[in-house]
Amino acid sequence: MGHPASPIIDLALVRRLIAAQFPQWTGLAVRPVAESGWDNRTFRLGEEMLVRLPSAAWYAPQVEAEHRWLPVLAPGLPLPIPQPLARGEAGEGYPWPWTVARWIEGATATSAGVAGEAAFGTELARFLAALQGLGAADGPAPGARNFHRGGELATYDGGTRAAIARLHGRFDAEAVTAVWEAALAARFEGPAVWVHGDVAPGNLLVRDGRLCAVIDFGGMAIGDPACDLAIAWSFLEGEARQAFRGRLALGGEVWARGRGWALWKALILFTGVSKGAARDVAKSEATLEAVLADSLG
Repeated sequence: MGHPASPIIDLALVRRLIAAQFPQWTGLAVRPVAESGWDNRTFRLGEEMLVRLPSAAWYAPQVEAEHRWLPVLAPGLPLPIPQPLARGEAGEGYPWPWTVARWIEGATATSAGVAGEAAFGTELARFLAALQGLGAADGPAPGARNFHRGGELATYDGGTRAAIARLHGRFDAEAVTAVWEAALAARFEGPAVWVHGDVAPGNLLVRDGRLCAVIDFGGMAIGDPACDLAIAWSFLEGEARQAFRGRLALGGEVWARGRGWALWKALILFTGVSKGAARDVAKSEATLEAVLADSLG
């Protein structure tokens, strides 16, 4: 049997779910947000809340993780993170749990023009350092639930080498392989720390040119912090990248693995192993160029 078709997630569905499960909010306006994301669909609920619904079955377990751990993490972090207010259940033709959370005002870093700003790199590093410094006992382990973020980079060895074979001369396959093998050789020996799991510009909110919040913690885990460093090559530029590296007290082997995570994601998009929009493919090409140009010296 194949996977069931994904439900249509639209304004009408959100209104039905709110009316059925949280009638106290029925009178609030529901409207789409400008940038909703891929793993989840997000809608504004009134002026102070949002509704967030997983877009497919494999993202649904992230709802439980966020409701369990976000309230634990929030007090120890220097910036706001999502605050779950209520957990919705399957209903109205929608098959998975979903979330009502506090709305956080801000534009995504994707559209904020901060990729080269030193202050942005410093603020992001400060946030990740605080996250990594929180108590990690009993936190969730990496695995299929969060696509192995915080886990062993070698999990993706076969797929990465297959992607390298598809480069067909568009990049130096020998140089790409050398970067990948250096990342695999820099093995993680702990200690395990909290990782966000998807530190991407779409999950970083900016207000007045400053990082003001970090969202979408569905991929969080206790493990290797290297996966959270990929943004150094996939988004940050110039002074922002330098400030980001300088502020995080991590050894060269961690950065080598981070470079491997950036390489893996860029390769699977660039070679079509993972389907992405044309802009994602173009961005992955820029990431590959950044990875190959950066010796981490």
